[in-house]
Amino acid sequence: QVQLVESGGGLVQPGGSLRLSCAASGSIASINGMAWYRLAPGKQRELVAAITRGGITHYADSVKGRFTISRDNAKNTVYLQMNSLKPEDTAVYYCNAAMYGSSYYLGAYWGQGTQVTVSS
Repeated sequence: QVQLVESGGGLVQPGGSLRLSCAASGSIASINGMAWYRLAPGKQRELVAAITRGGITHYADSVKGRFTISRDNAKNTVYLQMNSLKPEDTAVYYCNAAMYGSSYYLGAYWGQGTQVTVSS
């Protein structure tokens, strides 16, 4: 069974840092694009950052210069380093990955979500 498992969320004070991880497991041959989204109460889901298999990145304007997305293809894992956190970064963060089996595209999978709360 293919799945994504996230970790690293928690409570942090404004200006602090957190590092999220998302590991894919199961019968996966390769992973194409990987991304982090977030969902805050009363708001629409937002694409935070994305990265291609080759390492090309994209960031939402709201996190540019503060967040860094990276991946380890050998470990089928994507990371989100979040620095200079603000209260408005509070949300449930979800990872997303486009995964391939040995013969065909498996689909875009979602992690279970991890809560990030920025508060003093």
